Amino acid sequence: MTVYLDHAASSPLRPEALAALAAYASSDYAGANPNSLHTPGREAARALEGARKNLARTIGRSVRPAEVLFTSGGTESDNLAVFGLAEAARMKDSARDVVVISAIEHEAVLTCAPELRNRGFEVRTVMPTRDGFIEPAALEPLLDRRVALVSIMTANNETGIVQPVRELAACAHAVGALFHTDAVQAFTRVPLDADAVDALSVTAHKVGGPVGVGALFLKSGVRLKPRLHGGGQERGLRPGTQNVSGALAFAAAAKASASAHAGHAGELRILSQTVVDKLVAADRGIFPTADVPFDGRRLPGTVSVFVRGIEAGSVLLALDAAGFAISSGSACSAASLDPSHVLSAMGLPREESLGALRISFDERVAASDLDACADALIACIGKLRR
Repeated sequence: MTVYLDHAASSPLRPEALAALAAYASSDYAGANPNSLHTPGREAARALEGARKNLARTIGRSVRPAEVLFTSGGTESDNLAVFGLAEAARMKDSARDVVVISAIEHEAVLTCAPELRNRGFEVRTVMPTRDGFIEPAALEPLLDRRVALVSIMTANNETGIVQPVRELAACAHAVGALFHTDAVQAFTRVPLDADAVDALSVTAHKVGGPVGVGALFLKSGVRLKPRLHGGGQERGLRPGTQNVSGALAFAAAAKASASAHAGHAGELRILSQTVVDKLVAADRGIFPTADVPFDGRRLPGTVSVFVRGIEAGSVLLALDAAGFAISSGSACSAASLDPSHVLSAMGLPREESLGALRISFDERVAASDLDACADALIACIGKLRR
């Protein structure tokens, strides 16, 4: 049986999500369109709004249900925010034709750059420190009255480094720009600064919910140009018949995940540091990608290391054969032979970036399994070096 340690790519379904899906399937409104006026439709609409209310509460105390738009996942939420906010800002003020993103963003934001340029925007990139932080001092020189939008993630999906979102958002707002944050990796694992930003993206499958449903928090009063055209669903900003079962399971999983992480955060921090310390102490050429402890600046449950002189693919295959599923970084670019754009931006040489490994987990993973994975990883690298 494989020990699954790739929660940052997709987290296994939580029982609460499965229960929500089962309850929906056996309900009188299963399959009904929540925009219909008949009884099943109205019941589906009530269920959807209940999920919206519960999800809003989990995102942040200040978040109102009407500020939550359901989408198909994190990528759509990010695209909707980046293009929708930038174009709405330019429509309001034609001089605002600049978008600022960080070099360590997920591909869902980073790959928006070419299309933004095609639409007449200038894209500026803010670089991280060696440990992966986007600092206000690095952002401020890129900001002026031409900036429409700044988009910087809350926590990096490869390294787990948590960004100072509140301070970065304040920098953007000081020049009249909007601020969006991709909070997909951080949601339920650390408190979000929803009150400080204009928009925030989350998705279900990172918190133990189903694949195919996400959400965008859009602060009241903030203009956004829709990406899709159709009916008036989701305030007319994300048309299309809503995924009621997915929304219910998302809200249930998010609530359960937030409670679990709050109760086990200290334990997860200790386990994460223990794994890093054991791998480094083995003297097999394993090093952390960033010299940052597992405090509020790094997500508990995301261990990011690199193996000097050995490509990650060889290690992943050997570990998989030994019964452990980990990753080499972002699952969205796992098939690429190029080094991680995140680690390259942080200044790691190509040969070190190619050896990057990520072990990610939550409170459902036993300490003994993590210890066994570390032993197997050390043994695999020893064999590969020989």
